[in-house]
This record gives sequence, C-alpha cells and structure tokens, in this order.
Amino acid sequence: MLIVTGTVEVSPDGVEKAVAAAQRMVAETVKEPGCLIYEFSQILGHSNRFRVYEEWQDQTALEAHFTAPHMAEFQAVLGEVGVTLAEIYRVVGGEKLPLR
Repeated sequence: MLIVTGTVEVSPDGVEKAVAAAQRMVAETVKEPGCLIYEFSQILGHSNRFRVYEEWQDQTALEAHFTAPHMAEFQAVLGEVGVTLAEIYRVVGGEKLPLR
C-alpha cells in the first residue's frame, strides 16, 4: 500500500473554482482501480488550503491515476487558480494498524 499526503494552497480568489474542480476529480478518482481512499478537503481556518490524503493499492495504480483525464483537468484548473504552495509526499512501507 502507498499513502500520498500533503497540502495544496491556492490564491484566495481561486478557492471556489478549486473546490468545484476537486469535487469532480475526487468523484472520478474513487472509481479508479487500486484507489483505496482519496480525500481532498479544506483545512479549517484556512479556506484556501487543502489537505490531500490518498491510499493506493500499489505504484501501478498511482501511476495510472496520474494519467487519468480527470487528473489532467484538475491540474489545468490548479494552474488557472494559482497554486501558492504544494507539498505532497508519498509514504511507502509500514503496516497500517488501529491506533488503539
């Protein structure tokens, strides 16, 4: 399993457009083979900052996601709204266990 997590920040005037594009992108991404969890949500107190959290079955599924048409559409919108911060990381390995 792979985990992808991080933050994306857009210019304040691009928030509505980014949210609409993210809703479309998430709706399609969760249908992809190998997608276990896909979340893109606003961070409370920072309306123009978003948390990305994804779980993928394997690297092949993640790479296929990068080439999906809905991902290209989303990336185009991010280019239009002005990304001011993008810190996304891939976590490989480890075992997923309940907290308690």
